[in-house]
Amino acid sequence: MTINQNKDGSKLVLEVEGRLDTTTAPQLDAELKSSLSDVNELEFDFSKLEYISSAGLRVLLSAQKIMNKQGSMVIRGANEDLMEIFDVTGFVDILTFE
Repeated sequence: MTINQNKDGSKLVLEVEGRLDTTTAPQLDAELKSSLSDVNELEFDFSKLEYISSAGLRVLLSAQKIMNKQGSMVIRGANEDLMEIFDVTGFVDILTFE
């Protein structure tokens, strides 16, 4: 998994590429914990993400809880397979997708 970070003021865009699973989720979690303190707008670009596991979903849920207190979070570019996972798990009702 590769994470490209682009910060513009209080907006943070994370482009996540590859697989977000048990092996790679801690990397994204660590990246978020070190980057979210002064962010009020968080955007995930999943246009190059191929797969997400329950470990990845937990990281997104944790990020959403933080952003509920300090701003907004959106997920962009999720492909059909990812959207099916978000739908089946009920995450479409918890997260914001564009």
